[in-house]
Amino acid sequence: MAAITITKQNFEQEVLQSKEPVLLDFWASWCGPCRMVSPTIDEIAKETEGIKVGKINVDEESELAAQFSVMSIPTLMVVKEGKVSATAVGARPKNDILRMLEL
Repeated sequence: MAAITITKQNFEQEVLQSKEPVLLDFWASWCGPCRMVSPTIDEIAKETEGIKVGKINVDEESELAAQFSVMSIPTLMVVKEGKVSATAVGARPKNDILRMLEL
């Protein structure tokens, strides 16, 4: 499944009420490391069963970035049952991101 664009309008339904774990990618178009990790996030979205992948543009959704205290991007978070279970800041290799989903 393709990554979903997460906004404050769909956040509760797509993330907090999700039955499966959600990998969130906080990013911005001007961020070099965000552009580096984006294809990896898209691969994970297409290849990995049983998870949902959402992308949050911090410029457009500053309230969500503030809610999660995102200070640097890219920031990756895994949300399970409405709670953050893992967080990583900065570009990460695919295996590290997949390991976050196993927690």
